[in-house]
Amino acid sequence: MTRFLIALLLIVSAASAQAAVRIKDIADIKGLRENQIVGYGLVIGLNGTGDTLRNAPFTEQSLQSMLENMGINVRNETTSTNNSARPTTLRTRNVAAVMVTADLMPSIGPGERMDVTVSSLGDATSLLGGTLVMTSLRAADGAVYAVAQGAVMVAGYSVGGQAQNVSQGTPTSGRIPNGALVEREVQGSLHEMEYLVLELKNPDFVTATRILDAVNRYAGGRYRAQIAFERDYRTIVLSKPRYVGPVRFLAEIGELTVEPDTPARVVINERTGTVVIGRDVRISTVAVTHGNLTVRVTEMPVVSQPAPFSQGQTVVVPQTIVEANEAGSQVAILSGVDLQRLVRGLNQIGLKPSGIIAILQAIKTAGALQAEVIVQ
Repeated sequence: MTRFLIALLLIVSAASAQAAVRIKDIADIKGLRENQIVGYGLVIGLNGTGDTLRNAPFTEQSLQSMLENMGINVRNETTSTNNSARPTTLRTRNVAAVMVTADLMPSIGPGERMDVTVSSLGDATSLLGGTLVMTSLRAADGAVYAVAQGAVMVAGYSVGGQAQNVSQGTPTSGRIPNGALVEREVQGSLHEMEYLVLELKNPDFVTATRILDAVNRYAGGRYRAQIAFERDYRTIVLSKPRYVGPVRFLAEIGELTVEPDTPARVVINERTGTVVIGRDVRISTVAVTHGNLTVRVTEMPVVSQPAPFSQGQTVVVPQTIVEANEAGSQVAILSGVDLQRLVRGLNQIGLKPSGIIAILQAIKTAGALQAEVIVQ
């Protein structure tokens, strides 16, 4: 398994070393981003799997407010004997309070639809078969940008009885495809931008320089001008030609390909045993050995009987057996001229992921690992 993982890392790194990617895949346009919107609503029509109103008072208050807005008074009722009012207690289990979240795409206009995510807020056990009642979705500025409503699609389920329960997935969360109707457009447009700014998703000096050269090389032949200049290692400013629309201009620039540069980095996740080694990781020549010492301690108490007529007592005498075993290991020389040689050296030792993690940390402590180590 360890050799398979290391070989997989080698194949992926070797392929990425020769592959060029499009600019639109490694950079975003500043100002064109998604906006998060959120709302609070009720899901109705559940088959007895909704909130317990006694444990979730906010669900009961929301249900009462919704019914009052429809002209139904459920907060109190008047008795026919003394015309006195007493509160009404709701005991329905077909309603659940939920939070509705969505990402508002840039340049989306009123009347368009988008998907929303519905998540339970109370103690409901499942949202399967429920319908979201009209819910307003607000952004950080407090304005309503969309209204959501529709049947909730749940992928998981949960069934059971008193002695056993079977569940798969998360039945308390679901989605509504095209469940939100956009009511307001986000301010800002490409035509209002004087300059178009590219922001790298993974900032790097070499990658920014390669994008700059690729854009100016293309613009020199296409527009007879140099239209790009760097602001820093993260952003590149583009000066759009006057006779070209922003959409066509960005479409042409986004299809240009460059080879992004990746930092020398080793990512280690000790909980899952995952090791990811970057393409440019180098190791100075070192000799490495790794062995496991196993110590087994076994307790075997022995009953000691006294001799006949000795007036002695029967006692339990402890007996401890200690066994120590140290497995043999090989000494391998690691020299990180390239990733292939590094993988071959680690593969010679025949280690498990935990052993590879320990060796890489030890090599970093010795100063021979010329890369950044990130432990998750």
